Amino acid sequence: MGLSGKPEPDSESSLLLQNSTLSTQKPPPKDTFHLGYIIYFVLGIGYLLPWNAFITAVDYFSYLYPEASVDRVFAVTYMLVGLFCLLIIIFYAHKSDAYVRINVGLGLFVVSLLVVPVMDAVYIKGRVGLKDGFYVTVGAVALSGLADALVQGGLIGSAGELPERYMQAVVAGTAGSGVLVSVLRLVTKALYSQDESGLRKSANLYFSVGIVVMAVCTVFYNVAHKLPVIKYHQDLKIQAVNEEIEEKGSLTGPVWRSTVWHIVRRIKWYGFGIILIYIVTLSIFPGYITEDVHSALLKDWYGIVLITGYNVFDLVGKSLTAVYLLENEKVAIGGCVARLLFFPLFLGCLHGPKFFRTEIPVTILTCLLGLTNGYLTSVLMILAPKVVQLQHAETAGIVIVLFLVVGLAAGSIVAWFWVI
Repeated sequence: MGLSGKPEPDSESSLLLQNSTLSTQKPPPKDTFHLGYIIYFVLGIGYLLPWNAFITAVDYFSYLYPEASVDRVFAVTYMLVGLFCLLIIIFYAHKSDAYVRINVGLGLFVVSLLVVPVMDAVYIKGRVGLKDGFYVTVGAVALSGLADALVQGGLIGSAGELPERYMQAVVAGTAGSGVLVSVLRLVTKALYSQDESGLRKSANLYFSVGIVVMAVCTVFYNVAHKLPVIKYHQDLKIQAVNEEIEEKGSLTGPVWRSTVWHIVRRIKWYGFGIILIYIVTLSIFPGYITEDVHSALLKDWYGIVLITGYNVFDLVGKSLTAVYLLENEKVAIGGCVARLLFFPLFLGCLHGPKFFRTEIPVTILTCLLGLTNGYLTSVLMILAPKVVQLQHAETAGIVIVLFLVVGLAAGSIVAWFWVI
């Protein structure tokens, strides 16, 4: 369906025909104890946790490498590697198995997370300015970016083949990852001294938790494939793929490239909405929150409280789609455009009336930023894979992740300019 709300005749008729065919199948098994939902939620937590660990421990890395722009180098490395790998995955998704990609990615996440505590114990030992250590750490970030492309692309893609609640679970899990890291940050802030020893302990805690969660994710993901409800939908996809091969003769070469571009055209407005969401969000959060607003009352706790508030409301927003899913594409994208109002509102928190510059308005706006980010992201991520045929839902999911990464990169760039 296009932005105008009118269906594209050829694609819409194909979807109706496919739905009619699949409706003759036996009803899907029940998700006993909601185990499939829980697994996909935990997987959503898992694939963002490594990045959150690296960026949350940025004060530790900044202490070790004072001459390096740690947060900027990490962000550029992670996003560029992830973007490049996603582009490759999109055009070769039909030749590879998401199950293999996700398991490989989860393994690479564990390796990248192990680098920091192991290097701290055997080489760094709290010493400052060791360039070799910085290069190895950047390499670990790059490896984590590769793992993210494999896991996130495969996970969002496979969730796109399942009923909507599983995509909602993954997206809500990503918000849960932010909440978990915020809780860890609050704990380390309260328990550990803010010196070299405290920074090392907190960094090792982030990475240790990340390793444990990735191990749990690996077990959970491999259990998920044995669940009857997941196997049922995988069998439907295989049937749909076989039917398309019988119709077209092949899904390789020019046929597949044509299919990919058709998928991009089908979900382009959803992708536009995702990009717009993250241009607004990343240009404000976390840079503006941590660097531009200050509180004489809360002091250095202020930024931590605001980040926690954002992450909690992001989780609330991504969970709300389990209660009510906005299915009107035009309204959802209109909401993405309306979020541009956050720019003048947050600017007012710096240069507006005195009351507007106090803690309460800033906190309320930050929570609203998280709530709208969470809800609209979840809506668009859920709806996008459903506008293509079942056998192409995985590729549609990977494409929407590509739009997401572009939005993250664009938002990070805009963040450098709009407040200055």
